[in-house]
Amino acid sequence: MRVAASLLGVLLLQGPVSRPKPVEYSENKLANGLTVVTHEDHSTPVINLQLWYHVGSKDEKPGRTGFAHLFEHLMFKGSAHIKPEEHDKIIMNAGGVSNAYTQDDVTVYWGTFPANYLEKDLSMEADRLATLKVSEENFKSEREVVKEERLTRIENPPYGDLLELLYNNAFEVHPYKHITIGSMADLNAATITDVREFYQTFYVPNNAVLIVAGDFKNEQALGWIKKYFGDIPKGQKPIARSNAREPPQPKERRIAHSKMVPLPAYVAGYHIPADGHPDSYPLVIASTILSEGRSSRIYQSLVYDKQLALQADASGNFTEDPNLFFSMLIMNRGASIEEGEKALNSEIMRLTTEPVSDKELEKAKNKIRSEYAFGRESVQQKAQALGHAAVIHGDTASVNKEYDLFMKVTKEDIMRVAKTYFRPDNRTVILVTPPRGNGE
Repeated sequence: MRVAASLLGVLLLQGPVSRPKPVEYSENKLANGLTVVTHEDHSTPVINLQLWYHVGSKDEKPGRTGFAHLFEHLMFKGSAHIKPEEHDKIIMNAGGVSNAYTQDDVTVYWGTFPANYLEKDLSMEADRLATLKVSEENFKSEREVVKEERLTRIENPPYGDLLELLYNNAFEVHPYKHITIGSMADLNAATITDVREFYQTFYVPNNAVLIVAGDFKNEQALGWIKKYFGDIPKGQKPIARSNAREPPQPKERRIAHSKMVPLPAYVAGYHIPADGHPDSYPLVIASTILSEGRSSRIYQSLVYDKQLALQADASGNFTEDPNLFFSMLIMNRGASIEEGEKALNSEIMRLTTEPVSDKELEKAKNKIRSEYAFGRESVQQKAQALGHAAVIHGDTASVNKEYDLFMKVTKEDIMRVAKTYFRPDNRTVILVTPPRGNGE
């Protein structure tokens, strides 16, 4: 969770904060299967529009990883009535901003713009959904961009492949095994036929949720949505979802990896339940207590007091299917990776043997309160919350339920989930060390 520091300070001074206002919304479904969620907010003449496609890296076929992210790039390369990169330029010239992102479960295209541009943006989103130019030229060009992105983000930075190593070893059968950007070999092997099949399967109205939040009249917005999206045909190909379920891990996995890094690194992942599972809420609070900010347990112990690590983190990756709670260290010069692992595990295991303090629990909840308070002031964050609820939870109404679930978390809940999931046999460990003589 990301928290506005100034707002958090105000909340801490004021004490208990009232429950955030519910996000009022209207939900409709077109005949072609497109789900439409709208939220009116007339506080400023601004609109945030998000189109969530229920396709991410977990939906890729074996040997064709990276397609979801590659397609994110292709969606900006023009359609029947929109020139390449023109969508972004029109929004930017109006004083707005647009972008996209790909995750394990979804690919999301969003824009924030003046309210009088709503019809224009709806027409552009519908145009690229229906008539995207999936040409050989665009495909080859964007594939090279993605390959360069992989080099920049994963292969060239000294610790860029830590999470890739973790996920590749922590999962045996579930497609979360491969990271979103895909492998270089799979990107090289991809063909235009593969890409077009991906588009025809997943980029269809019945696999999408359209979110519109901001300054508009609902009836008029729905009229425009039906005008531009209503005639787009429903997808004809079956939307194949992976039904792979990761089996329970019988024992700890430990992988030693030698790499030219300046300092040793440690990363571990514990299998945890999916986003929205009852145990996910105390796990979020646990991660906040462990690793959120400089006053957190891990930072205070490993970075400040013992000075074993330059960087120390712990966080849950909550997704549509069960994922990982991971912890990571970049060791300080002169500190051994064995010392770091022992100290980190000691802090994690403390959660299983002794209750967190009242102060720690309240501080963690205050961070969540501040995030909700801050988020309810932003049409983009409200649209994001609605999209997440509708797609990841499959229940838009959950947008107004989760706050209470966080607030109900007890110290006993935290101990219970820590005992359930933070077990050595449920853990995969990656030890990254430089070749002998380097980083000593």
